[in-house]
Amino acid sequence: MHVLITGANRGIGLALDQTLRAQGHQVTGTSRAGGECLQLDVTDAQSQRAMAQALDTQPIDLLVCNAGVYLDKGQNLADGYGPDLWTKTFAANVTGVFLTVQNLLPNLQLAQNPKIAIISSQMGSSTKIGGGSYIYRASKAAALNLGLNLAEDLKHIGIAVGIYHPGWVKTDMGGDGGDITVSESATGLVDRFHALSLETTGCFETWDGRAHPV
Repeated sequence: MHVLITGANRGIGLALDQTLRAQGHQVTGTSRAGGECLQLDVTDAQSQRAMAQALDTQPIDLLVCNAGVYLDKGQNLADGYGPDLWTKTFAANVTGVFLTVQNLLPNLQLAQNPKIAIISSQMGSSTKIGGGSYIYRASKAAALNLGLNLAEDLKHIGIAVGIYHPGWVKTDMGGDGGDITVSESATGLVDRFHALSLETTGCFETWDGRAHPV
């Protein structure tokens, strides 16, 4: 299986890369900086086109849209949450997902049973209202909605779409107070990716296999 993971240079993306490689899969990881990964700035249309051209006609069995940012962590309602944070966050967490899917759709259609996994968060669910982090929460809600609509539109061409909450993970983004390690999250998520099918397309699940309310 050929897997492409955005944001594979650190955190959950890196752990997913390592877990899937250990299972014997071919993995193409991307990062904004490039280096050992394929260079991709998910927010930049030209970078997206260059990435697609580099992959040429390689089939992609699983696309994992993992790249994202949490720029408003700790912001103050009185004077925080500036317009630039809204713009940058939605560009990465929502538009970036759409552009990646759009540019790699031809590669997905070349695969036998193609799948798309979108890493969202329970913070985007209407059932998890906790206040604060307004921009991040709104972006993850939008990513969830995007995934549900992609699942509807892509089912007829045989592409399954799943949306996932990775857990509260001990990463730079999640902080030291997280409930689980990146390894635990990645192992659970990979199990979810394997289980995803056209019968379950449009699912919103936690890393450990529980259905999550939208």
